Amino acid sequence: MAKAKKAEVSDYERKRQENIAKTQALLRNLEMEAAQAGLGKAASSTRPKPKKAAPAKRVKVEDVAPRRTSSRLKGIEADSEKAKRKAEDEYVAIKEADRAKRQRISGAFNFGDITIVGKTWDQSGNFLRIVGPANPYERTFDFDDASDITDEDVKVLRERISGLRLWEDFEPNEIKITPERIYAMGLHPTEEKQLVFAGDKLGNLGICDASQKAAEVKVEDDEDADVEGPTITTLKPHTRTIHTFQFSPHDSNAVYSASYDSSIRKLDLAKGVAVEVYGPQDPNEDQPLSGLEISKDDANVLYFSTLDGRFGMYDMRTEVRDAQIFQLSDKKIGGFSLHPQHPHLVATASLDRTLKIWDLRKITGSDDERGPALVGEHESRLSVSHAAWNSVGQVATASYDDTVKIYDFGDCKGWKPGHELSEQEMKPKVIVPHNNQTGRWVTILRAQWQQFPQDNIQRFCIGNMNRFVDVYTGKGQQLAQLGGEGITAVPAVAKFHPTMDWIAAGTASGKLCLWM
Repeated sequence: MAKAKKAEVSDYERKRQENIAKTQALLRNLEMEAAQAGLGKAASSTRPKPKKAAPAKRVKVEDVAPRRTSSRLKGIEADSEKAKRKAEDEYVAIKEADRAKRQRISGAFNFGDITIVGKTWDQSGNFLRIVGPANPYERTFDFDDASDITDEDVKVLRERISGLRLWEDFEPNEIKITPERIYAMGLHPTEEKQLVFAGDKLGNLGICDASQKAAEVKVEDDEDADVEGPTITTLKPHTRTIHTFQFSPHDSNAVYSASYDSSIRKLDLAKGVAVEVYGPQDPNEDQPLSGLEISKDDANVLYFSTLDGRFGMYDMRTEVRDAQIFQLSDKKIGGFSLHPQHPHLVATASLDRTLKIWDLRKITGSDDERGPALVGEHESRLSVSHAAWNSVGQVATASYDDTVKIYDFGDCKGWKPGHELSEQEMKPKVIVPHNNQTGRWVTILRAQWQQFPQDNIQRFCIGNMNRFVDVYTGKGQQLAQLGGEGITAVPAVAKFHPTMDWIAAGTASGKLCLWM
């Protein structure tokens, strides 16, 4: 039998070995200095050498920040005009360097050029009521105690979803899919294997093939050996936060990502290329994007929202990047979605505390007042984080008033352009108490529907501040509260596979939790 290939050393183990080596070198220098000063014995030449970590490919990181220089060595007097000018020049230089670091790059990227962690990209098909404060690991739902459901089909679904288990080959604390906090999560539509994508705070896109099996590690050979996590490939298509991405409904090899760097990129998984398909005409314009969708009816039109309350439509076939942009809110639009069956209907959620429904078939007004017709709006007590349509006309929102609201617009198929809903018709049908107080360090919780449930029972998932993921039906009935060993942070960003009962969730430390 061929000798098993030695597992690559993890980033954690490599860093640990480097720190040990640095510490021992420092101790040797101190001992030699002490010996020369007559304060101690000379360092022994027989000191055992630290273990050497396996060589790993490093990526050179260019430091674009200017270095500060000593005024004293240059002969500049403190508090003099020359010193003040020097301080001002250094401040301007640092600000300019920071701006350049965050500036989007408009050119196309080969995946090989933006791969910063993991194996080199190849094209062989490898990646195809008031809720109380958080109390980690305290359950608010238990399958064994649940007896509120009488529908037999829903009972079967509850048993199946509650039976999902974490990826058995690796624990979540071993699966660092992105370097920084996860903002966007998704499972590729393929049903052949669990292929997970995650976007983080610094513009990295992590890709994990969950069909991998854990490498066999002989503990007796090395008691200090760390358990290796799965192979992760990390790309960097953006310079700032990837807030959202979507797998194209028209091309399984296309992934569209929207970022705070003001750009939308198309990643071609077959060709291994990331191309910018939208960005403001002025490269210096700051237009952070908070949402992105492509409708099932038109593969060429992008829909996007921004952090300053605007909503845009852009045809990728146009040579000039001239998008139709409408000011729909005075404050941030945290997220939006198109109705899966009637994509002319748009639901937006905003920091102004409202859910609004818009009809793109009727554009009215002129100049700055121009925009789609407002069908109706509902105001919550506090800001609304996200609004998501499902295929039967329900909208789920999560808001900082500690609720998940489910609205029912099942009759929207018969709405004519310009149709308006009354205040009563815009009220939610179900309100589910849910702790949404994420604070500063946890990504905002969003209710995300499964796109195409095979049993036609609508359900959505949402992160739980007690370090679980909650799953509910479209009627607000709780199906499951998923957890498991190794979850050490809130799995805030949760997403269903479009068709399979697989759920992926990401944490602020870039770790992946995968139930299947």
